[in-house]
Amino acid sequence: MKNLSNSSDYIIIKAIEDGVNVIGLTRGSDTKFHHNEKLDKGEVMIAQFTEHTSAIKVRGEAKIYTSIAELNSEISK
Repeated sequence: MKNLSNSSDYIIIKAIEDGVNVIGLTRGSDTKFHHNEKLDKGEVMIAQFTEHTSAIKVRGEAKIYTSIAELNSEISK
């Protein structure tokens, strides 16, 4: 992954299968879902942590790239 400005704030998610869900969660005393995207196989999403987004949840098989690690999400069967 190439260095991006403030790259620690960004993650890249690449769907390995159809139907991968990427869910943004809010900051604050009550954590809530605030955004949901569905990716099909091969689609890539670049997401950023912001003043509103404190966590990102990935559901489904995907490769996830951050400034500190590259990892694969897994499906429990």
